Amino acid sequence: MLRTSRTSARTPSGGSRASTRSGYGGGRARQAGRALGRALHRPFTGAARGLRRATHAQGAGESGLGKLIELHAVNSAGDMMITVALASTVFFSVPTNEARGRVALYLAVTMAPFALLAPVIGPLLDRVPHGRRAAMAGSMLARVLLALTMSGAVATGGLQLYPAALGVLVSSKAYGVIRSAVVPRLLPPRISLVKANSRVTLAGLLATGAAAPIGAGLHLIGPGWPLYGACAVFAVGAYLSFSLPHKVDSAKGEVRARLTSREASARAAARGGRKPGLRTVGPSVLHGLQANACLRALSGFLTFFLAFLLRERPLGGLGAAASLGLVAVAAGAGNALGTAVGAWLKARGPEAIIAGVLGLALCATVLAAVFYQVVAVVVVTAAAAVAGLCQALAKLSLDAMIQRDVPEGVRTSAFARSETALQMSWVVGGAIGISLPLIGTLGMAVAAGLVLLGVALAVRGLLSAARRGGTTTPRVA
Repeated sequence: MLRTSRTSARTPSGGSRASTRSGYGGGRARQAGRALGRALHRPFTGAARGLRRATHAQGAGESGLGKLIELHAVNSAGDMMITVALASTVFFSVPTNEARGRVALYLAVTMAPFALLAPVIGPLLDRVPHGRRAAMAGSMLARVLLALTMSGAVATGGLQLYPAALGVLVSSKAYGVIRSAVVPRLLPPRISLVKANSRVTLAGLLATGAAAPIGAGLHLIGPGWPLYGACAVFAVGAYLSFSLPHKVDSAKGEVRARLTSREASARAAARGGRKPGLRTVGPSVLHGLQANACLRALSGFLTFFLAFLLRERPLGGLGAAASLGLVAVAAGAGNALGTAVGAWLKARGPEAIIAGVLGLALCATVLAAVFYQVVAVVVVTAAAAVAGLCQALAKLSLDAMIQRDVPEGVRTSAFARSETALQMSWVVGGAIGISLPLIGTLGMAVAAGLVLLGVALAVRGLLSAARRGGTTTPRVA
């Protein structure tokens, strides 16, 4: 009886010790799990905090520029996912001859109408200065719906894909015009306009590079999955659009701009008795825009021409995909380098820089035409890198001249008009690239001709304007 009671007394005690050991072991497991979670989570949170510090540095967080930088990164990532989906359907999934026909159809159905619509985008957006945040969000939501529409047709490549692609293109370019017009409204005191644009551009390039492999991975699941990913990204972009400061919608002091020189405006006013639209813009902006248009046409030409040329005749020892990837990386690296160099050249006249990059691009394309048959892999990669670098530097210099020469009251409108003109130039260059025979030397010669046109139109005027100088010292950053 006594032994039984002792046993029963020990049993609860033993059970208590077992439960304590079990609880202690479970606690250690939970602690280990939390530690593992923190270890896995720390790189991502640390990277996010680092990116936030970078985008919000030098007062960009307080002014709202940091939010615009993040919004542009989201926009670029979504556009890249749509590009991956379209490229896999229109370009990679069919033989070269059929792919060329599909891309020609894509240009005819999307680019040609866009060339007609592009001149309307700037003036139309001038009429809604109080709704810029809503217009940005609208461009994002439109691409959400259009991407969903395209997801059903992307596997077959049917004709219904192309009107949706046109809508995506127009929405994307409309966002770009609005973004250029918004940047001056969000400038912090310690950052110049060109540095702000450099940050925005660099964020877009980084996001594009990160989204490309993600889009390719989604494509492995199914042809419509990159479009589903784009839908999610653009939905986030619509939310971020409304998180921008309210001053983005302010149009205080703004008037519409016409990209004409002071002399041309004065002559027009004398003839017609009407007030000129943009009387305070000198020839520097016009010549800078001409040079940038030729470089943008070069970019569009190389994009389409090299895409087909390298698919048909890959660079020495490489496959088609590897050749295209190499050229794309070279162009992206050149663009990023140009953005960085533009911020570094703090006391250089933008006119001289644009003239210099035109000369550099001309040398690169001429050498590519001459030596294409000898070292194609070197000259094509170098030409793509130089084209990216020159385009970035020339655009930053054009931004500097608009900042310097255009009054604040019309600066946002001037950005909208210039961006539309540059986008149209890219369309023209792309059309030339798709129509040209796939002969490497001929293509590089045509590329040199496009740059030579820019040299003939702009260099003399740019250097003349640089010699005249002015009371304000032109700066790139």
